[in-house]
Amino acid sequence: MKYVHGFALIHRDLKSDNLLISADKSIKIADFGVARIEVQTEGMTPETGTYCWMAPEMIQHRPYTQKVDVYSFGIGLWELITGMLPFQNMTAVQAAFAVVNKGVRPTIPHDYLPVLTEIMTRCWDGNPDSRPAFTEVVRMLEHAETEIMTTVRKA
Repeated sequence: MKYVHGFALIHRDLKSDNLLISADKSIKIADFGVARIEVQTEGMTPETGTYCWMAPEMIQHRPYTQKVDVYSFGIGLWELITGMLPFQNMTAVQAAFAVVNKGVRPTIPHDYLPVLTEIMTRCWDGNPDSRPAFTEVVRMLEHAETEIMTTVRKA
């Protein structure tokens, strides 16, 4: 996504269904059917994507930036770590309402590494300006990898 955002593109439907894992365990991002070039106008408001991974500003039809992909990444990271789909006990519309009106996010188990919890919560922050850019997300993930490997070696 850092690479994609480097071209001023917004995927707008980043979710697990749009991630392909190859035999060498590398991940490819798929389905750019609703991707758009980011523009700094009111023209970026049409709702698109999938509610359970969609950033609040998209749900509310407010102007948005590449930070909607960062939000979706945070939800996807939670999904990858827990092995569950977000908001399983809600319909898509209930999830959208809860995200926007109640600030609901998936529950993070207490036994997760704090470094992963920080990445997820920063990515899905309700304020898009508080979400990191993917350049920072990459740095955070590299730091997390180091911390995880240190923890694994100690175990």
